[in-house]
Amino acid sequence: MKKQSVVLISLTLGLTLALTGCGTSSTRHAGSESKPAAVSDSANQASKPAPKVITEFKYYKADQLKQAIESKAPIQIVDIQVENEYKAHHIKRVIPTYAFPVKTDEDKAKLAKVLPQLQSSKDPIVIICPRGASGAKNTYQYLYDQGIDESRLFILEKGQAGWPYGELLEK
Repeated sequence: MKKQSVVLISLTLGLTLALTGCGTSSTRHAGSESKPAAVSDSANQASKPAPKVITEFKYYKADQLKQAIESKAPIQIVDIQVENEYKAHHIKRVIPTYAFPVKTDEDKAKLAKVLPQLQSSKDPIVIICPRGASGAKNTYQYLYDQGIDESRLFILEKGQAGWPYGELLEK
């Protein structure tokens, strides 16, 4: 009886190993390997790096931007002020977006409209918001997330409120 049990267990184990072995091949061809979805998904997630969250921002001082405007330097100036503030005062040569504070999908959609223009050049991009704070930082992050090289991104220090050059304002 004991011998029959050992034989039965051995056969079961051997059959299990044989059937399991039939499910995989020792010769694999590129592209022919299939993994269970759970393994594939976790492997894909592990290979994708987490999105970079920008914590240090680069700034343009007002005099730097003034010089760039006056010399007609290749530069893109993105103004995110809300429409009524933009109409009240804005710096010459800006691209209006009315996207402030760039928190909602609706705000981001406004920026997305100018994205092709920004992506079509390698010029520096200076972001102008009311005070050069959170809205500008949100825009900087959004543009970075959309593939704009971080080396091109700048925020106007102190924003529109800190702009001292009235001769370069349009009203």
